[in-house]
Amino acid sequence: MHALLRHLEAVGFTGAPRVHGVDEQGREVLDFVSGEVADYPVPDHVRSDAALAATGGLLRRYHDATVGFVPHEDAVWQLPPREPREVVCHGDAAGYNTVFRDGLPVALIDFDTAHPGPRVWDLAYTAYRFVPLGAPGSNGEHVPVAEQARRLRLMVDAYGLDGAGRSVLLETACARLEALVAFMTARAAAGDAAFARHLAEGHDAIYRTGIAHIRAHREELAAGLEGPGQP
Repeated sequence: MHALLRHLEAVGFTGAPRVHGVDEQGREVLDFVSGEVADYPVPDHVRSDAALAATGGLLRRYHDATVGFVPHEDAVWQLPPREPREVVCHGDAAGYNTVFRDGLPVALIDFDTAHPGPRVWDLAYTAYRFVPLGAPGSNGEHVPVAEQARRLRLMVDAYGLDGAGRSVLLETACARLEALVAFMTARAAAGDAAFARHLAEGHDAIYRTGIAHIRAHREELAAGLEGPGQP
């Protein structure tokens, strides 16, 4: 991912660490981005409207910065590319991979899962994490569906997603979670201990519950994406 990070620096995107290569022990050397990441349980200030809107804006600026990136023809992506290849998706732009200062996001980190794909593919997963779009009670968070719809609209408006993207956002979120479960299962079957542990801890069940929740409340969530102000 060094080529991607160098490209981001070259085009003036400041919301990612700069890369300095590898040291004599083969470890990659990156800038340290000061601040805090929002791991679970998510701090209240990260759930503010201001933080949510700023996260949508940060993801949009990141995506825009990747448009001109041309990966090496032999580039290997941990996650498979998705069509149309509009941008380079971060792949895991969640709170635990976002650095915050004074309650607002300033940078994305951990680009191991970056891969080419459509904007909405990445935004849908980030919305799942930040709105959040899981069933109330998932990961210890209790956000009513009506509030999820309001927050989803806030994030999508801040990103500037067009009407075509809005029309497929919710089903894309479900497809993204299905792909995540399939990826975890395949990696665990291949002997990856970390993913085997995630399955044992029930992470896949949380994602499946999220899929069912989104589909069960699709109309209410989708209604929140329509109306004045939609691009």
